[in-house]
Order: sequence, then structure tokens, then C-alpha cells
Amino acid sequence: MDERVASAVAHWAPRFTANGVTVSDFERITDGLETWDGWCAAWSSVAAEHEELGRQALATDRFLSAGEHLAQAALYFHFAKFVFVSDLDQMRRAHLRAVACLDDALPHLSPPGRRIEIDFDGGLLVGVLRLPPGPGPHPAVLMLSGLDSAKEEHRVVERLFLERGLATFAVDGPGQGEAEYDLPIRGDWSLPGAALLDALGAQPRIDADRIGVWGVSLGGYYAPRVAAAARDRVKACVALAGPYDFGDCWSGLPALTRETFRVRARASSEEEARHIAYTLTMHGSAAAITAPLLVVFGRKDRLIPWRQAEHLAVAAGGDSELLVLEEGNHGCANLAPWHRPYTADWLAQRLTTASPLRKAKADD
Repeated sequence: MDERVASAVAHWAPRFTANGVTVSDFERITDGLETWDGWCAAWSSVAAEHEELGRQALATDRFLSAGEHLAQAALYFHFAKFVFVSDLDQMRRAHLRAVACLDDALPHLSPPGRRIEIDFDGGLLVGVLRLPPGPGPHPAVLMLSGLDSAKEEHRVVERLFLERGLATFAVDGPGQGEAEYDLPIRGDWSLPGAALLDALGAQPRIDADRIGVWGVSLGGYYAPRVAAAARDRVKACVALAGPYDFGDCWSGLPALTRETFRVRARASSEEEARHIAYTLTMHGSAAAITAPLLVVFGRKDRLIPWRQAEHLAVAAGGDSELLVLEEGNHGCANLAPWHRPYTADWLAQRLTTASPLRKAKADD
């Protein structure tokens, strides 16, 4: 096993299984994988097996099964491409199949999902909206991915929010997923954040006065940046494993992560990428966060030092809570039961209180 494969397995194995990859699939994909060049093909091969199960289910009108199989295939195709920037053509082929599988799964998920496209800065921001049962209007969570995650990865976390009556809007922002080819990573998320909040708030059965934002990894930086810029449009914010200043973390990042950032930031060299990383900072913005803020971190995070979380919680301008898990890794994927349900409860408690608009309709 070469260094890049070993690094990917060491850093992200709990993440794969916590987000829906079966242990048996993970083992058969990675156990015989000796070189990084084979990573994308190995994951894509098993993804294709799940896609075939989904296509067979569709052909025989077993729609619930079809949705589950195709969403699983989308997850595996996503992990085939997530940091595979050494062969961009192969990466994009896997990504296109991830997108196609999820799009075909959406009508058959329970609850179903709907694809939403947003014109932004010459490109597209794409999100998946899912609504809990009932007529609404529903509170909603804007779900922001990190450097190497995308909307195809969030189905497990979506379910926790949906079960608590919260709609979910998992999106690909600049430098992420479907947007990564036209829109580079950016430190200032005020404009993309506003575009996403506008699109979400305009959806039927969504209560625009009860929107929270959740983000993981770099999304754990983007989420508080959105909360800082949007002020009272965001009613609660969760930052999971996000940096306070990404540049300060640069030297400790795995080589795969640094190279992925370079490609998605459109930098011509690692030095230029490092300079861009320093633009991803909460300096000058954290104090503008007035919404309740939950910062979740693992003390054994090997990518982002846990002191970054402490800095954000202290610098925030409103009420903040810091949850540090002593044995937690990056994203605390190895300890999902110790933070995911709590996070979902925390958001639900802050977003399910009736808004003035909803109360007025009820009074009428």
C-alpha cells in the first residue's frame, strides 16, 4: 500500500463507514489496493454493482429499493473521486456517475428529494432539498460540505434532521462537487451564502424565518462565515471540525488534502495554494455571528488542531457552545453517536419554535 492510499485509509476510514459505506464493501475495496492510481477505479467498480442493483429495481417498479441502491452507488462514486485529483478526467467520470445516480434516486427516497440549481457568478450551485412529512412551512438546515465532501455524502446526517422535522438543503458550493469545475474555492462566503439562503427561503413549504446552517470540515468554516454575513437570516449555526484560520493549519495537512485544495482553488503551485488558504479565516468575521453557535471538534483531529475550535467559540459575537470529544478524529466520524444526534436535537430546539409568520397563520 503506497503512502497516499495509506493516508486516505488512516485519515478517513471512520468517515466512510459513518456516512454509509458498509464495512464489508470498504474492506474489499481497500484491502487489495496497493497504489493510489487504482483508487478511483476500485471504488467505481463496487459503485457500479450498487448502481446495477438500483437499475434492476427501477426496471421492476421496486422504487424504494431503487432509491436506496442508487443513493448508495452515488456515495461510492463520490468516494471514488473525492480527492482523486491526480487524474482529473477519471475523477470527473466518476463524479458524473455519482451525480446521475443521486438524481435518479431522489424521487424514490423516503422522504424524496428535489434537485435545485442556482445561477451564481457564471456557474451553478446545486443543492438537494428534502422535506419532512406534513404541510409545513418547515424549518430548514442549509448543509455545507468541506474540501472533499459533496451533497452525495450527506444522506445519513440528512436523516437525523428530517426525523426531527427539519427540511434539509445539502449543497455544492464554490470549489465543491458540481460547482468545483467552474467556481474555485473562496474565503468570503457572503455572496454564495446569500444566494443559497435566497433559494432555500423561496421554496414552497419552507419557513424562511427558521433557517439554520450546518457545515463539516471546511464547511465548518463556511457555515459560520455565512452566519456572520447573513446575521438574523440564520437562526442557528453548527460548525463541525472547521478551521478558524485555514492557513495556520496548512503545514499539518496531508499531502492529498493540500493537493486537492490547490486544484480546487485554481492555484498554480502549492505556495500559491498556501497563500489562498490564509484567506479562509474568521478574523474580522467571528464577532459578527449573532445566532446561537455550536462548535463540535475532536481533540485528536489530525487535520485541524482543536484549538481552532476554541478560538471560534470564544470569538463569536453571540451565544456559543463548544463540544470537544476527547477521542474524536477529524469530523468526529469515529464517534458519530456522541455528537450527531445531539447536534440534530440542538438545531431542532432552536428552529422548531414557531416563527412570527407561522404563528400569525395559526392564529388566523
